[in-house]
Parts: sequence; structure tokens; C-alpha cells
Amino acid sequence: MGAPEIILIIIAVLLLFGGKKIPEMMKGLGRGIKDFKAAQEPETVPVETKETKI
Repeated sequence: MGAPEIILIIIAVLLLFGGKKIPEMMKGLGRGIKDFKAAQEPETVPVETKETKI
């Protein structure tokens, strides 16, 4: 892909979604990626110890 193809794609996206909608879409995409990465990390769950009563 060269520069003319990329420019054509950017123009098509701008025409389809408009200038105001694109930042909202990118914000949502970034939030989704962040949540996905957080879900991949193993959770550390504290282990509760039971005390024995005498």
C-alpha cells in the first residue's frame, strides 16, 4: 500500500463517519484495547486463612 491508497482510505472514512464521530470511535477502541489487556493479566486473589478456635 502506498501513500495514495492510504489517503484515499482516510478520505473515505471521513466521508462515511464524519469528523465528529471519529474521535469517539477511537476513544472507544482505546478503551476496549485497555480492557482486553487488563483481562489477559492474571488476577491475584488474596488467600484467606482460617484461624482455629480452641
